[in-house]
Order: sequence, then structure tokens, then C-alpha cells
Amino acid sequence: MIRYVGLDVHKQTIEVCILNAAGQVEARHQLACEQTAITEFARTRLRREDQVVLEATTNTWRVVELFRPHVGRVVVGNPLKTRAIAEAKIKTDKLDAVVLAQLLRCD
Repeated sequence: MIRYVGLDVHKQTIEVCILNAAGQVEARHQLACEQTAITEFARTRLRREDQVVLEATTNTWRVVELFRPHVGRVVVGNPLKTRAIAEAKIKTDKLDAVVLAQLLRCD
């Protein structure tokens, strides 16, 4: 069963939200934005059929490289096009991760 994984990536941390196919939060995690932590998380917590989404930032492509071997698909969103996040009245890293996952789930 496909799961949708939203990543809110920052210089030091990554906020993760994993949604099931029905859009319900299955898990939340926070990890260090470093190679060892990302690789270990992806290897132990993610599945081959999972789809991951993150917005483009300065370190996006390195993060994508680390996740790609462990999941079925990685999508990089244009932050200017993800209006649901940009226009949110309440803005937190956890909420951003959920919104990204929901946007991916809804295509």
C-alpha cells in the first residue's frame, strides 16, 4: 500500500509526516538533516512503494539523492507553487510536512 511522505527540510532538521492512502497520519518524525540520519531513517522506516515530497531549498538535491534508493518516487515541489503552504494562516514545520504529503496524495 502506497504511503505519502512529506518532508519539511531545513538546514539542521527535517520534519517528516507519513500518510496512509486514506490521508490519515500514520507517523511523524523529526531527524537531523545529515547523511547518516537520513539514510538510517529511510532504510528502517520507509518502504519501496512510498512516495516522498519536499520543497526545493538549498540542500534539496542532496536530500533527494539520499531518499531515492529507498522509495518508489521522490517529488520536488516549487515553493512558489505550493500555495496551500505559502498562504497558510497557521504555519509550523509539522503542518507543512502534512500539507506536502496531502498535496502529493491528491496528485
